[in-house]
Amino acid sequence: MVCAATFVLWFPPHFLREAISLTAANLVETHPATLKTYLFNELRDAILSGKWKPGERLNESKLARQYNVSRIPVREALLQLQEQGLVMNHPRRGMFVSTLSEEEVQKISALRIVLESEALKLCRWRLNDTVNAQLSRMVELMEGWQGGSQIEAAQLDIEFHRALWANSGNEYIGRTLDSLVLVLFAHRAVMNTSHELLRWHLKHHRQLLDVVQGISARTAEEAMIDHLRDGFPEPEKFSSFAGTSK
Repeated sequence: MVCAATFVLWFPPHFLREAISLTAANLVETHPATLKTYLFNELRDAILSGKWKPGERLNESKLARQYNVSRIPVREALLQLQEQGLVMNHPRRGMFVSTLSEEEVQKISALRIVLESEALKLCRWRLNDTVNAQLSRMVELMEGWQGGSQIEAAQLDIEFHRALWANSGNEYIGRTLDSLVLVLFAHRAVMNTSHELLRWHLKHHRQLLDVVQGISARTAEEAMIDHLRDGFPEPEKFSSFAGTSK
């Protein structure tokens, strides 16, 4: 009768640590896109959860050591976060969690009044049944929003604005606004996370749709100023509308 023997393999702790490091290194080599996506999601969630505060530096080397990877996927993830406005690059200093001063917010808002008002007017001239149905569905979705994460609410918000820009017929308006608004939305989402009493509002977009549909008694500029006031203080301060709007 033959008895089966059981063998237990034992590895010293230093070998296991080396194996783990090797696995991470192999992951960088064989699945760079997957690793970059993983790091992007990890870093984004850390920012939006308030783990890293506005203005805090994100040290590339420290992050690479923390996640046991090379600096390349960390750098790529940070660049992707920069594209979304969550991270800002300060030359010779590095990457930082996005933060804007009140004056910077107001200056960006002033440009939004001019550019988005023009987009509203152009969208109104080009409005058809398909676009009207699309915009109406988006507003209804936002008005029925029952809560969720700040980033989900911000995504619904930006998608509506992008739909307006896209249907203006002038792609340069959309490109310019995208570069301005992303950092503004990211700043607001991060600040709202840092201050738990602040919430992202979505029920004030109907007034913009009313302008596009031609049923608003207000001008596009008046509607935009009122819309921006819901989330930002004195959005018209650095525009020609300062002191004239009510």
